[in-house]
Parts: sequence; structure tokens; C-alpha cells
Amino acid sequence: MINITLKDGSKKEVDKGISVLELAKSISEGLARNTTAALVDGKVKDLRYILDEDCEVEILTFENSLEGKKAYWHTTSHIMAQAVKRLFPKVKIAIGPSIDNGFYYDFDTDTPFTEEDKLKIEEEMKKIIKENLEIERFSLPRKEALDLMKDEPYKVELIEDLPEEEEISFYKQGEFTDLCAGPHLESTGKVKAIKILSSSGAYWRGSEKNKMLQRIYAISFPKQSEVEEYIKQLEEAKQRDHRRIGKDLELFMTHPLVGSGLPMYLPNGAMVRRLLERYIQDKEAKMGYKHVYTPSMANVDLYKTSGHWDHYKEDMFPVMKIDTEELVLRPMNCPHHMLIYKNKMHSYRELPIRIGELAHDFRFEDSGSVCGLERVREMCQNDAHLFVRPDQIKEEFRKVVELILSVYKDFGFTDYSFRLSLRDKNNKEKYFDDDDMWEMAERQLRDILLEAGLNFYEAEGEAAFYGPKLDVQIKTAVRT
Repeated sequence: MINITLKDGSKKEVDKGISVLELAKSISEGLARNTTAALVDGKVKDLRYILDEDCEVEILTFENSLEGKKAYWHTTSHIMAQAVKRLFPKVKIAIGPSIDNGFYYDFDTDTPFTEEDKLKIEEEMKKIIKENLEIERFSLPRKEALDLMKDEPYKVELIEDLPEEEEISFYKQGEFTDLCAGPHLESTGKVKAIKILSSSGAYWRGSEKNKMLQRIYAISFPKQSEVEEYIKQLEEAKQRDHRRIGKDLELFMTHPLVGSGLPMYLPNGAMVRRLLERYIQDKEAKMGYKHVYTPSMANVDLYKTSGHWDHYKEDMFPVMKIDTEELVLRPMNCPHHMLIYKNKMHSYRELPIRIGELAHDFRFEDSGSVCGLERVREMCQNDAHLFVRPDQIKEEFRKVVELILSVYKDFGFTDYSFRLSLRDKNNKEKYFDDDDMWEMAERQLRDILLEAGLNFYEAEGEAAFYGPKLDVQIKTAVRT
């Protein structure tokens, strides 16, 4: 027997070797019918996952969590791929992940999918759902896995990139088998309502050096009425699209002669921006922030010294060689602010020192991913760095959170969430090497958030390379 600690803190003794789905059934049949996946010791696991030791388990459903929805949507992405393969057998399949608003699947096809094609795919998906095909999970050794996927070059590439010790798992439904880590529902019939939303081109693995694939976006819900409500929300969101508003109100523009992701503010937009800049600078000044101006470029050695170069150089613009120097447009302001702090000796009595800046930063984004003012190659970032004593950390962190909440209140933002971003303990080479520092910093941030009574969730692998952080996830006006 093993002991399972449930989300509400209660404990349940069950047979060793029980699956997540069987655990859900032991709690209630209704819960089991709605279960899509589970968090086991904080990690998302499939319904088929076997519990063989004491652990903490949170049963996930479509209704109670984003991860629960993603398991539902990921299953639907396989239904889409199966439908495409039935209708277009020569098409090669790439990847089909769930995202925060549904899912997509990328396909290699010589001709883009037409509107008629998408209607046919949607109808075939509905047939697969009615067939209620059992979804089976299995694993294979590398050689057998490569042989199974020999006719799917993108799957072969993914398998070859997996570490030697990695489990290579597949999910099978009817005649269709896909390389996948999961999680998935029990059968295709568990999905109730679907809608294909749009299609676009997408480079394989996001690189312009690779082939352009055809990406189909879609959504699925437990009820048809929810699909209809979602479509209605999408139509309403189009009216709130900042690109449309920006054009109608003459706020900003873009032009190919300037370049992708490089917006220009028109007089109306410049006025709004000026008001926003004065608002935040005045607010920060009242809290003791000292504002600075620093260059929009720097010597490459600055980022090599700070450690950013090894982690972010792929997201930076190419190096410019000028005389004896190698300069680069900066993607962030941390190193500049560190040098300002180091410009003179400081007494511990001076702390905290709060350095702020409305800084221009540059990040290389694929031309296909830039979007209005939402995703750009040049941005003005309201950024600050606080230099504090260890005994001041909690108080200063609290004040930063209060500043954020104050701004959100002023602007009427209500749909946001807090994410405690932690390092991935199984992939430590990505992060600054100091276990004691990480454990202390993560513990302190967690304690601060709990003491402040903030509702937050934790995400491993989302920390910066130099430390954990609190990320505020906010939904834009065009997100449903």
C-alpha cells in the first residue's frame, strides 16, 4: 500500500501500482469521467501513469486547470493529424502541441490547405471522435522507434535528437500512431466538440533556415455551446485588436522599408506613450527609484562577462565590428545597471539602491512571429534593478509587487496570474552553478508570496539563468 496526499491535504491509502485514472475512480466516478491528467509531485502525468510510491497528486480536469485543458487539446491535435493522414496520405506530420488557447499541428504539404480542405478535415475529425478509438500508450527502443517512424522524416529527426537515456513513447489510436510524451485522454470519443480556426505557414522548429510547413490552429471543448461561445469571443476580440485600433486612431505604423517588428509611433501614439512614460517614472520616483539613461548598444565583452552571451546570443542581433571593438545591440539592461552600481563604492547604509530606466532593447525575432506592438524587434522596456541587503529582500520584493498591483489597478487590469519561475533541477547546466543560492532564493520568494497572500503557481524550468523570479502572466484584450 502507498499513501497519496490529495490537493486538499487529505491522505488516501491505495494499492501500490494503481494508475492515475484508477485513483480518480476510487474518489468518485464523476471525477474519473472528467479527469484528463494529473499533477504527481508537481509534474504533469498521463491518466495511465502508475503510482508506485508515496506522492502528492492533484487530479486535473478540463474545468479546473490549464494543464487539464492542455491534455484535452493535445488529444484533439492527434485526432486532427489522423484526419489529415486519412484525407491526404502523402502529407508528412511534424508536431502538434497544445497551447494556452487550443492547439495546432504542423504538416509538410506541397500546397497550402484550402478552406474546403479544412472543412473536410474538421468533418473527418468528427468521424474519428464518433469512432471512439481507444488511445494506447507504448514505448520502444531507439532502433525500433526509428523503424516505426521511417516514413515520417520530422519524427525521425525528433527521435534522433532525444538523449540516449530518454524514453521514446508513442500513442496509438486506430490506424494512427504518433511519437508523443503525452498526456492523452482514454479515447477519441472523450472529445466532444471541435472547431478549426485558421491556418498559416510556420518554419520547422521556428527557423527560417528550415522548410515552411502548414500549421492548422483549432480548439475543442466538452460542449458544443462552449465552442460557439469561444467563436463569439474571438469575433469580439477582433474588434479589440490593437493593430486595428492603432490604424484607426493613427497611433502607430510599420513599413517594409523600416523593417519587420520595428513600429513607428505617429503623433497620437507618441502623445499616449509620453503620458505613460511620465506616469510610471513619477510613480517610481516617489518610491525612491533613481532613473538613468544608458546606451542601446555595448561591447560584446560586457555580455560575456555578465554571462548573458552564452544564454542569449541566439536572440541578439549580429555583432558589428567597428575599429577594434565588437559591438552589439543590447537585448537587456542588467549589465549596464550593474556597471552604474559599481561606478563607486557603496556603504551598506545606502541600501537599498533602486536604479530604473525606460530603456530601448533589441531582440531578434523571426519575421513571421512579429506582431504589431505585441511582439517586436525593438522595444522600450520599463526596467529596474534593486541592490539590497539580505535583510531587505522581503520588504523590497513586497514593494515591487505592490507597485505592479497599483499600476494594474490604475489601468483596470484584472485578468492576470502570478508564476513563481524556478530552475529545472534535472537540467542544472542551464543555470548559474550554486545550489545553496538557488535553494535559498527559491525558498525566500515562495515565503514572500505566501506571506503576501498571493495566489500563484510554480513552474520549473522558467527561471532566468542567474536566479528564480516572479512572472506576472496577463491576458491581453484579444485573448479569450
